[in-house]
Amino acid sequence: MTMLPVAEAQARLLALGRPLPIERVPLLDALGRWTAEPVIATRTQPAFDLSAMDGYALAFANLPGPWRVVREIAAGGLPGAAIGAHEAVRIFTGAPLPPGADTILIQEEARRDGDRLALAGEGPRCVGHSVRRRGYDFAAGDVLIAPGVALTPARIALAAAGGHATLPVRRRPRVAIVSTGDELVPPGAATPGATLPSSNAPMLAALLAGRADTIDHGIVRDDRPALAQTFAAAAAGADILVTTGGASVGDHDLVRPALADAGATLDFWKVAMRPGKPIMAGRLGDALVVGLPGNPVSAFVTAMLFLLPLAAALAGAADPLPAVRRARLAAPVSPVGNRDAYLRGRWHEDGVAALDGQDSSGLAALAQVELLIRRPAAAPAAAAGDIVEILSVPHPGA
Repeated sequence: MTMLPVAEAQARLLALGRPLPIERVPLLDALGRWTAEPVIATRTQPAFDLSAMDGYALAFANLPGPWRVVREIAAGGLPGAAIGAHEAVRIFTGAPLPPGADTILIQEEARRDGDRLALAGEGPRCVGHSVRRRGYDFAAGDVLIAPGVALTPARIALAAAGGHATLPVRRRPRVAIVSTGDELVPPGAATPGATLPSSNAPMLAALLAGRADTIDHGIVRDDRPALAQTFAAAAAGADILVTTGGASVGDHDLVRPALADAGATLDFWKVAMRPGKPIMAGRLGDALVVGLPGNPVSAFVTAMLFLLPLAAALAGAADPLPAVRRARLAAPVSPVGNRDAYLRGRWHEDGVAALDGQDSSGLAALAQVELLIRRPAAAPAAAAGDIVEILSVPHPGA
């Protein structure tokens, strides 16, 4: 199979999925999810003209005064009766203006003697000075949050102010993770000979935290029937089946034939990228299949570019692909071969720089990564100061 360009492979993978069913969740459970429907304001904010400062509410037409202070209004109070000519109300920040008042004389520019109030400065310069007008933030019926938008802390606050205690989101994807390879042992187990701890499954579960519910189906040895049986069982209760390892073309790379034995159909295999070329995608029953490479760096990069966007798309994200930004190189980078390169890098005072360790098995270097530098196939060497495209690395829970 010909290697697909990254953008085409992403588009084909996302086209395989459909958004999951809608559910309503409490505000505290909505962080990091995406709105499934428009969030409409059920109230107007603010509901009254409010004072933006401590001072006195009065009619601008009655300047330069003096006035008689008839009462006071605190935040959360009611506007009360209308004020008359040359009357004022002592008012506090956030309190509603009474009828007849349209301006605030701030307390620093006021002089009061009993109920008599006079200017002690320039006073307000225009009608509406220090007043937050009714509905300046939003009005009942306004769309506060569009569908497919990520629910951030600020958007959750906006929804709460708009009168909502729950929000419509799509069900979190259920992701089954199957690690493959005779060389793997569970984390924390002894590593005799050339065995090594299985690190991809916990890494992928951590990347998906908050985006999906993950189920780790453990390690399956390089046995084709056992792999096929595990894949079929894992896919039965999942929206996404993720395999790691065994996706290349060696004698022990059995994932692709085992998926076929289980009844899977592949949409593509091999993408023109470095690291991560042997990624595959397809379907097994109702589950989408994402086959990631076995080495941790390749698995991390392909998860960023394919698995996380797929989970986000199923969960209702309108724009699930990682955002691409531009930044200045702080150090030169080498020319690129015949595949797009995703260099692991970090921020520096002068811009971004690729890490020295770009080997696809280097977990110590991967742990330092803050971003990926995307270099297109056949790109020439780039010097310090050149502009490059970057993708920020997600840090769930940070």
